[in-house]
Amino acid sequence: MTFSIKATIRALVAPEHRLSCSPAFWNEVMGELDRRGERQHEAGVFLLGPASEGRRVATRAIYYDDLSPHAYATGVCVLYADAFAKLWSICRESGLTVVADIHTHGGAAFQSIADKNNPMVARAGHIAIIVPNMAAAPVPMQQVGIYEYRGNHQWFDRSPQVRRGFLYMGLWS
Repeated sequence: MTFSIKATIRALVAPEHRLSCSPAFWNEVMGELDRRGERQHEAGVFLLGPASEGRRVATRAIYYDDLSPHAYATGVCVLYADAFAKLWSICRESGLTVVADIHTHGGAAFQSIADKNNPMVARAGHIAIIVPNMAAAPVPMQQVGIYEYRGNHQWFDRSPQVRRGFLYMGLWS
């Protein structure tokens, strides 16, 4: 019952949100991306959680290098089929789904051509988040890039400076 009350209040407080997570979870993920990237190379993570009626809640993190030890070997995030097989197995076992992915960039949080052409999950509606400055704290939310996959290598920009309220982190997360 608590979850339904929490979801109802969250929908009232942030009616336009499509993705939510707790501030503590977000900060934990940012710290771990910073650590794993060593401020030298990109790092990434899949966010898992429940999804229903177009709303997703991030509750669990699976880091790229946990799926593939060589994910950062080139300096950018690269995953192959075996890493995705592990990811889908984790999703089946946990009953959760991939609600978004996050990776870091050394400078600004824009989508590179490689990011646009190689979505981590090539399904319409997938959310890709890019964090600037290798996730070094503090991470200003206004500088985070949030992109929703449309299919056919097309994306909607859902970044905070373009569309407020797409990502909700607050008391009712």
